[in-house]
Amino acid sequence: MVPDKNSVLDALKTVRGPDLEGNIVDLGMVSDVFISDAKVYFSINVPAERAKELEPLRAAAERVVKALPGVKGALVSLTAERKAGAASAAPAPGKPAHSHSHAHSHAPAGQPPKQAKADIPGIGAIIAVASGKGGVGKSTTAVNLALALMANGLKVGILDADVYGPSMPRLLGISGRPEQIDGRIIVPMENYGLKAMSMGFLVDEGTAMIWRGPMVQSALMQMLREVAWGQLDVLVVDMPPGTGDAQLTMAQQVPLTGAVIVSTPQDLALIDARKGINMFNKVEVPVLGIVENMSYFIAPDTGNRYDIFGHGGAKAEAEAIGVPFLGEVPLTISIREKSDAGTPIVVSEPEHVQSHVYRDIATKVWQEVQRHSARKAPKITFE
Repeated sequence: MVPDKNSVLDALKTVRGPDLEGNIVDLGMVSDVFISDAKVYFSINVPAERAKELEPLRAAAERVVKALPGVKGALVSLTAERKAGAASAAPAPGKPAHSHSHAHSHAPAGQPPKQAKADIPGIGAIIAVASGKGGVGKSTTAVNLALALMANGLKVGILDADVYGPSMPRLLGISGRPEQIDGRIIVPMENYGLKAMSMGFLVDEGTAMIWRGPMVQSALMQMLREVAWGQLDVLVVDMPPGTGDAQLTMAQQVPLTGAVIVSTPQDLALIDARKGINMFNKVEVPVLGIVENMSYFIAPDTGNRYDIFGHGGAKAEAEAIGVPFLGEVPLTISIREKSDAGTPIVVSEPEHVQSHVYRDIATKVWQEVQRHSARKAPKITFE
């Protein structure tokens, strides 16, 4: 029998706080506890400057939970909430607390030093696919872009960072649960040769995810840093829609090579796309370009083209703000049908006109990645 949340918290009361004044539960250090498929997920909030020394605390909490009858595994991470006015950003939740050095880049006077984002071993580039609002086909674009990069000869993985509405299991036609190595490292799921990780593989599709910010951040960092990705040329991250806390956390704490913004042609979506572009600009993540999705409609019976959402808005927007325009993806019934069936069009109909559109976009994205990667990296000093 799998234990409930209360029995997990009772077990955690045996773990003493960092200063031995009380236990981690009574001290309010434990986040919401989430249990799915006999695996327990939670994070422990600690001061940012003490994360390194408190790794044994995390390990102890993980041990006592794994020892409970019926528990198959536990994912526990240290999170650190940044206090207002703090001099430096909190370390990434889920980032190994035993790293040997703290990296800081030189910041202008009066600004807090930016924390260097630790690279993920084996991953050459990380591309965020983002949109300022939902409903613009961002996830469908992300999965077809990932498969198109693969069709262009690259080793590719995809991370579904939308914890509240994960769509990769359905889009890639993957069911089942991922394996864990040593009870902690997750083996990514795979279909069409594409390695994938999503909260949708860990919880049932109908589960309502009612997590607060630190818990979401912790889950994202673990799906990124505690997954056996192997050697990848590029990891595509399907970001949650919008420009809220989860998106900002990803942009600030993940070593993103750049971002692809997905928009539809109409003005409302373009306004939201601008918000996404501004967010990435503020955290100094290059915008690799804009994709205009649902750009025009091709009638399946006549082949006639209709600009039902207007047309060309994203291209004009890209030119106005000086970022590359990556391409126009038409709205057709086949893209939706293939997506719902878990057979993305790039792999199910590789010679389809839209598959060629996605491959052209992938080529431009990769050119931008290489252009930005070739630029001189910021000077970093190690303390």
